[in-house]
Amino acid sequence: MAFSMNTNRRTAMSEINVTPLVDVMLVLLIIFMVTAPMMQEGVSVNLPRAEGEPLVKQQEVEPIVISVTGPGNVFLDGTPVQVTELPQRILEAREKNASRAVRLRADTSVPYGIVVQIMAKLKNANIDDLEIETSPEEELAPER
Repeated sequence: MAFSMNTNRRTAMSEINVTPLVDVMLVLLIIFMVTAPMMQEGVSVNLPRAEGEPLVKQQEVEPIVISVTGPGNVFLDGTPVQVTELPQRILEAREKNASRAVRLRADTSVPYGIVVQIMAKLKNANIDDLEIETSPEEELAPER
């Protein structure tokens, strides 16, 4: 009995090997998990705690954010800036959209005088719509 095998005939492969695809997806997942915490926007500020209602987002436009992390460390939208040039830079940022809000984020370690100085410079430049950002006050657990 003779058995012959025909090697010239090729058939289409009906299975897809998904192992390489899963490997690539797992590598991408690990990359995103490692880099996501590093993609924090803005300047890290330890905000003071206060009671109040949360701000309701009234518009789709991002506010102009002033961050103060120390006596000489003032940032406008993440870019270092001097206090003296702050009003002019805000007015330039508002040229395209005058309805952009101005938000002040000051660290708890910043002296009150620095915050008042910034507020006075903005007021003198007719920038009246200043929002001061705080963290919500934690409710204290009752003592036993």
